Amino acid sequence: MSWQGKSTAFVSQPLLRGTESLVGTGHVDKGAIISVAGDSAWAASADLQLKPEEMKVIASIVSGDSAAKDKAFADGLFIAGNRYVVARAEDRSIYARAGRTGVAIAKTKQAIVVGHHGETQVAGNATSTVESLADYLIGQGY
Repeated sequence: MSWQGKSTAFVSQPLLRGTESLVGTGHVDKGAIISVAGDSAWAASADLQLKPEEMKVIASIVSGDSAAKDKAFADGLFIAGNRYVVARAEDRSIYARAGRTGVAIAKTKQAIVVGHHGETQVAGNATSTVESLADYLIGQGY
């Protein structure tokens, strides 16, 4: 699979397999795919623009930086300028909430998948969608 030209489709357009698209599943209302280094956004929904410092923090947490994880638990995690309370941060994943909305984040070999769910969407379904896309990308070598 060639990454170029596919990245936006993974975020917003339904592909042949439902797990290959975040927004296309209906479980995520906006999403992004960033580099594992946290230095660039590969694809993003128009209304989910991550700031450079937000991408760096996300990358640090999913890469095992315990100081970054502790700071996020204490101060919150910022996604597109909005503060989320971190509920869980594990080996490759972060789950955070802001009221009835939330984000699920999963790391692959080369990328980090970020999915946002709205008030009417189920957090568990959004998490499964993000994790499934991450697993798919890992299977493709990303």
